[in-house]
Amino acid sequence: MEQHAIEQLKTIAKVSPTYAHLEITRRERLERWAEILERSPRQFLRTLHETEYQPITERMAMRGDDSPISVAFADPVLRAAGMENDSYGEAKRFFELSDHQLHDVVCFCRFGEHVSAAVVARRLRALADRKPSGFFSRLRAFFG
Repeated sequence: MEQHAIEQLKTIAKVSPTYAHLEITRRERLERWAEILERSPRQFLRTLHETEYQPITERMAMRGDDSPISVAFADPVLRAAGMENDSYGEAKRFFELSDHQLHDVVCFCRFGEHVSAAVVARRLRALADRKPSGFFSRLRAFFG
């Protein structure tokens, strides 16, 4: 991929440093991530090593090239919806996942060094289909 300075691009295209923020639900974000992975279901992605044992600050900063999270971040739709980087912490925030849920999607202890994109996509679809449970979800349902 070629990279050009913004000034160079302005000579051949209209360049705007701002973009419209795309509003999509948690379910739509998870489904989009799964769709991206399903485009190359046999692709093997790198896992993150022992996420559950890392101190919180280190865990939130964890990332890896060719990880399921980096695949999500490469998508312009998810970036337009507000995904800021390909770290564990950002995936947790952006996709509204608990540590336990994200651990089940990207951790080494679940799959070894690599996991197929198809396996991750199935887990993401299961998370997207799952209705939130617990006290706060019942309050949200009650108060709208």
